[in-house]
Amino acid sequence: MANRIWGGGRFIVDDDEPSNVVTPEDFTEEQLKLAETVRAFVERDIKPRDAEIEKLDYELTVELMRKAGEIGLLGADVPEAYGGLGLDKTTTALLAETLSPASSFALSVGAHTGIGTLPIVFFGTPEQKERWLPALASGERLAAYCLTEPGSGSDALGARTAAVMSEDGKHYILNGSKIYITNAGFADLFIVYAKVDGTQFSAFVVERDTPGFTIGPEEHKMGIKGTSTRPLFFEDARIPVDRLLGEAGKGHLIAFNILNIGRFKLAAACLGGMKEAIQLSAAYANQRKQFGKAISSFPLVSSKLADMNKLAFITESMVYRTAGLIDRSLEQAGLNDEVGDLNVANAIAEYALECSINKVFASEAMDAVVDEGVQIHGGCGYIQEYKIERLYRDSRINRIFEGTNEINRLLIPATLLKRALKGDLPLIERAQALQRELLNPAPLSSGSRAPRNDSLARSTEILAALKKAFLMVGGLAVQKHGLRLEREQEIVAALSDGMIDMYALECALLRTRKMSLSQTDSKLLQQPMDMTALFAEEAFERAGQRGRSVLASLEKGDSLRLQLSVLKRILRFEPADQFALRKRISARVISAESYVGF
Repeated sequence: MANRIWGGGRFIVDDDEPSNVVTPEDFTEEQLKLAETVRAFVERDIKPRDAEIEKLDYELTVELMRKAGEIGLLGADVPEAYGGLGLDKTTTALLAETLSPASSFALSVGAHTGIGTLPIVFFGTPEQKERWLPALASGERLAAYCLTEPGSGSDALGARTAAVMSEDGKHYILNGSKIYITNAGFADLFIVYAKVDGTQFSAFVVERDTPGFTIGPEEHKMGIKGTSTRPLFFEDARIPVDRLLGEAGKGHLIAFNILNIGRFKLAAACLGGMKEAIQLSAAYANQRKQFGKAISSFPLVSSKLADMNKLAFITESMVYRTAGLIDRSLEQAGLNDEVGDLNVANAIAEYALECSINKVFASEAMDAVVDEGVQIHGGCGYIQEYKIERLYRDSRINRIFEGTNEINRLLIPATLLKRALKGDLPLIERAQALQRELLNPAPLSSGSRAPRNDSLARSTEILAALKKAFLMVGGLAVQKHGLRLEREQEIVAALSDGMIDMYALECALLRTRKMSLSQTDSKLLQQPMDMTALFAEEAFERAGQRGRSVLASLEKGDSLRLQLSVLKRILRFEPADQFALRKRISARVISAESYVGF
């Protein structure tokens, strides 16, 4: 079972095994030492100069990025053959999480190491890798990723920047512009997307000193003020033909698959931000006195800490399970310098759906956590002296870049349906089997393999019910609208939210069950069990509300009443005591004054 190939979107139709998932409890001593190196770097070199970085000091940011290069941080994703560490995605996710308290600097590093460098790592020729990767790994040269244009954001293929071959066949002539480019103020290499001959969407590596290439002024942003964000302009910029990345017309394979990795890495960074916000908020709640007592003793404050901790735990479970899936996919592809672009793209795209889920969930969880953090701080939370104010402003961009959450919500069900139509998932077969089961007047099976005395049995049964509710409501939506369903964006978004809840709950459940198989101290298991149970209860409630809303848009009269009764039959659970769960979770957070996973 452990060697079974687990494809993207499979969680909808099958149940995975705890032994198949990667969790933080699996980190090796080497991984933890690397994370500690990054943590020490942040404390020693970044935090003391945070105020300077926030004033957008290019020279300081470049100096610190080169220091990051010296400790290997910039080369984590770069193969050892080209001067990097060649780490797996699980480890690089841990490093992204650990770097997160570096705020704006962390984003500058993330843009360089992720979307700036990975296009060359995954899609560059051996000559291109040899030319650029060693310098990118050391920090000698810094990178930026250039996709967004004034007229095309989420619609990346609508880009108007154009490239035509010069008469002598030695250069591509670029004309057009890009906006909101992170690291533009100091980057040396730019991954630029343009349409060759107006139709072939392609990627190029453009060097800063290219004639005809200019960089506009800094944007004045709400948050992440210590990052450089500037527009780019190309006026007959001559790009040597050997700067084409991959094949002409195959730029979408690079753009979208690098964004997949970017979305997943963004979730890891959000996780680090959540943990920092929890630590700040729990410490403040213990220190702040009102009516003669610490405000952490008030249930309306402590329950916020419980929900913040729960969201971080769920995100953590998702991020590292997804990292393990991507690592496995890349390993199974047997990637090396001779493997073609298509194989690389397919290996990454296998879990595109899960990457989008990570991005949406983590960015919205981060916003919820920092918002509650500000509330716990009260008036102090609105003052720049307190870090929570900065986290609140910086967090907002996460729901916008790497594809807006709205676009990702549309992509999630669309990707699932495409995989089903290609025969990669038995989605239609499962939906038809459920229809037959629903026609049977006998009580529905829970679909759970958990023994009745299992403390995770209820959460397991809720997950099985969520999957059935999704197949029932989603199947009806497909029957009603067919291929026109993509136009019904409210329905698609609701189905997407159902998938997000299912994946999130399954990740937490598998992690907690895996811990229970190796942990003999039941006290240490209580925290993850409580958080998994709390999320399951909330997901169950959301599924009912969401399902009723979708059904009301699909059916009317007696037909609607029939479908509502079927949904109620699936989601037949009595509510559990969520207040008690929150009290137990928050007590541990308040005592530790930090995030508590177990």
